[in-house]
Amino acid sequence: MTGQRTETIRIFFSAGEPSGDIHGSNLIRQLQAQCPQVEAVGFGGPRMQQAGAQLHTDLTRLAVMWFGRALWHLPTFGNLVSWADRYFRHHRPQAVVLVDYPGLNWWIARRAKVHGIPVFYYAPPQIWAWGRWRVRKMRRLVDLVLCGLPFETSWFQQHGCRAVYVGHPFFDELPQQKLDHGFLQAMQAQGRWVTILPGSRMQEVEANLPAFFKTASLVHQAVPGVRFAVACYRADQAELARRRIAAAQLPLPIQVYVGRTPELIALADCCLACSGSVSLELLYRAKPTVIHYAIRPLAYRVQEYFRKVQYITLVNLLAMEEPLSPQDLSAYDPTGPTADRVPFPEYLTYQDKSASMAGHLVEWLTQEERRLACIRRLEELRAAVAQPGAACQAAHYILQNLGVLPPLKQEQGIIPPPHFQAGSHRVQSPYFSRES
Repeated sequence: MTGQRTETIRIFFSAGEPSGDIHGSNLIRQLQAQCPQVEAVGFGGPRMQQAGAQLHTDLTRLAVMWFGRALWHLPTFGNLVSWADRYFRHHRPQAVVLVDYPGLNWWIARRAKVHGIPVFYYAPPQIWAWGRWRVRKMRRLVDLVLCGLPFETSWFQQHGCRAVYVGHPFFDELPQQKLDHGFLQAMQAQGRWVTILPGSRMQEVEANLPAFFKTASLVHQAVPGVRFAVACYRADQAELARRRIAAAQLPLPIQVYVGRTPELIALADCCLACSGSVSLELLYRAKPTVIHYAIRPLAYRVQEYFRKVQYITLVNLLAMEEPLSPQDLSAYDPTGPTADRVPFPEYLTYQDKSASMAGHLVEWLTQEERRLACIRRLEELRAAVAQPGAACQAAHYILQNLGVLPPLKQEQGIIPPPHFQAGSHRVQSPYFSRES
């Protein structure tokens, strides 16, 4: 079937996070490997452009969080939706693929559905954790959810969405990383290291750096020989970190780097990180890590109402038996009876948790058996969940639903037809019984 098709298959992408740019680039390469006629267009970032996508906008420069920041950028987002709508009307791609970034992507999905274009969601937003009412949007606007976490697939299916598990796209990227061993050897010669990962968004970096630097100071007092490395995603974030270090006159052996995140994670004895998808890279490298996420007091009260999972860290959720049906929604407490259930101590907080965070790091740096026990636990979890192949499977499902490839054998007769296929509203299945 693939050999008979010669016309261009145009697929519109919308990816707005740095991680989404990585995932989108790997998916584009897999789509083109399985069907050379695929042409990628739309919104993305530099990695997607390197993969051959024709981009209208680098959306990774607009990675914003929280209502106020999104409201500030509303005119820009409105212009992007209008541009996408015109593109759908005049060029009509065969499919739209959304990658995370739900704020804008819901609007892109709406315009795609108006024009009758099938929508696929790759690396879908974690609405099962924060905004479960949004599943109505997913059910109405998305033809197939390509799930990255094993426990979320059944949740989407139970809520009437057409969903399949493909694996997490981060585990496609990580085996491809080529570390600079010369850099690693030079750094290892300087002693032991704690790597600080302040986040990929500027808002995260600004919010978390003060707590990270205070924690580092406490660790340095307890373990004077340890050194610290700050891994930044962009040059402007590194410049902010250097200014903060200079302004605080931190008496620390601390260095700031850009574009060295894989090496600095591999180098570390342990890490201090902002919550996010980087936790999966820390799992892959089996690095004992303390997770921190700073928010304002009002946001903390709001999240208590909306949060439906006990932990905010993906690695901790993967370590749980029933992550979406927790008996306890209380925040992580290092002294509580459930603290040992998860591998990463985590702090979603508006308070100063630097002393607690430093305590974990000092324990790993001074008690080798405790650090090795954490590493073994991460290695066991990695063996269970960190398998590559997400982009390959996702590409096949997309092309299969566009009629380019035959179904995967294990899925025949299980997944109902997508919304855009004729008669799909009549399909009855255990996972989809509503009208599209």
